[in-house]
Amino acid sequence: MSLDDSGYSGLVLEKLSLSKIQVGDTISITKDGEEFTGVLMPRSQVGSDAVHIIIKLDSGYNIGLRLNQESTIHRIKGGARKRTTKVEEFMEKKNLPRVSILSTGGTIASKVDYRTGAVNPALSAQDLYDTVPELRNYANVHAKVIMSVLSENILPADWTKIAHSVASEIKTGTDGVVIAHGTDTLGFTSAALSFALQNLPVPVVLVGSQRSSDRPSSDAAMNLIGAVNLATKADAAEVMVLMHAETGDSFLHAHRGTRVRKLHTSRRDAFQSVNEYPLFKINEVDVQELYPPIQRRNPERKIKLKPKFEEKVALVKTFPGIEGILVENLIDSEYRGIVIEGTGLGHTPDSLQQSIKKAIDAGIIVIMTSQCIFGRTDMNVYRSGVELLDIGVVSCEDMLPETALVKLMWVLANSKDSATAKDLLLTPLAGEIDMRSEEPDYIKGLGES
Repeated sequence: MSLDDSGYSGLVLEKLSLSKIQVGDTISITKDGEEFTGVLMPRSQVGSDAVHIIIKLDSGYNIGLRLNQESTIHRIKGGARKRTTKVEEFMEKKNLPRVSILSTGGTIASKVDYRTGAVNPALSAQDLYDTVPELRNYANVHAKVIMSVLSENILPADWTKIAHSVASEIKTGTDGVVIAHGTDTLGFTSAALSFALQNLPVPVVLVGSQRSSDRPSSDAAMNLIGAVNLATKADAAEVMVLMHAETGDSFLHAHRGTRVRKLHTSRRDAFQSVNEYPLFKINEVDVQELYPPIQRRNPERKIKLKPKFEEKVALVKTFPGIEGILVENLIDSEYRGIVIEGTGLGHTPDSLQQSIKKAIDAGIIVIMTSQCIFGRTDMNVYRSGVELLDIGVVSCEDMLPETALVKLMWVLANSKDSATAKDLLLTPLAGEIDMRSEEPDYIKGLGES
C-alpha cells in the first residue's frame, strides 16, 4: 500500500516520506528515549489526526504512538509487495451465485482509532471483502459503500437511500443482497426496508457484529459469511436480520425484519425473534429452514419500491409520573403520529388521557404498543385501556414498538388520509402482525427449574 492510501498525514506522513517507508515495512521508532520496532500498519481514515502512527509488534498486538518533531523513524526492511487486483477481476466464478454487499457502517465495517481507542466506521465495502477472503468460495461478491455512519446516527432519509440502493442491485439480477449495518438500530432499518421493499424476488439480509474484527472474539467474519450464504441459498424473498444464535460459533439465526430485537448490549446472540420463531438456521455449509417465510424466491418477480417515510412521528414510553406536556409539545411541534409504549396490555396513567385526546382531536394518529418484550396489547380488558380506545387510540396487536414506529412513519407517507393510514397500519404487510403470537421455546423454559 502506498503512503497516499495509508491514512497518514501531517507530521507522520512527512517523516515516513523522508525515509521512503511504505505500509508493511518493518521500522524502528525512537520516541522520548524509547525504541519501538514493528510493521507499519495503515491508519483508519477517521478525523484529521496527523501525529499518531500504528505498528504491529512481534507479539501480534498493534500499538499507536504519538510522534513529535524529535521522534525518528528508520526503515529496517521492506515488506512483501503484493500486486493489487480489483475484486471483480478475481472473484468471478461461473458456478457461483452473485451477491451484492452494501456497506452502511457499524462495527462490522469498522477499524480501531488508535488515538482514542474508539471503534469508528472507517472500512469500505472493498475492505470487508479483503478482511474475509473466504467469501470468494461462496459467491461472486459485488460491493458498494452507501454511507459510513454509526447506526445511532441513521435517519429515516437514510432508509430511503438504502431502499433505492437495494432496488438498484436487485434490478441488475443479483441473487441476493447483504447490508452491513450497525447493531444499535438494526431492527429499525430492517423494519423500514420490510415496508419499503415490496414484492421482493430475492432475499435482503441485514447483518452486523457485536464485536469488531480486531478482537479475538469478533463475530464479524462468521456473520458476514453466513449472510452471504443466506442471501444466495435461502428459498425466501423477504427482509431478514442475520446474527449469532448463541454465544459460541456453532450457528446463526435469521430473523424476520419486522420481528427482531436487540435484547442484550454486548452478547453475540443479542438478537432474538420476538413473538415468533427464527426463519433459518445457518452454519458454515447449510441453510436450514425453521419457519416458513412470507414468500419464496422468484427471480421473475418485479420489486415494488415505496421508500417514503414521514419523520414527524414520535415514540413515547409511559412511566409513573409522566406529564401530559410531553404529548402536548408534540402537538405544538406539528407531529403527525405518536406511538405510545404503554404498560402491560396497553395502558397509560389516567393523567395522560386528556393530552392524548388533544392530540387525536388535532388530527394526530395515536397508536398503542406494550413495554413488555413478549405478548400483545389487549385494551378491552381493563378500564384504562377501554377509555383509551374510546378516545381513538389504535391498538397495535403484537407489533413491536420499534416496528410500529417505523410502520406509522411509512403509512403516513404513503396514505392520502388518516382513515386509509389506520386501515393500512393494522393490515399485515411484512409479518409484523399476527393474530396468534408465538411463544418460542426459550421463553417457555424461563419458568422451569
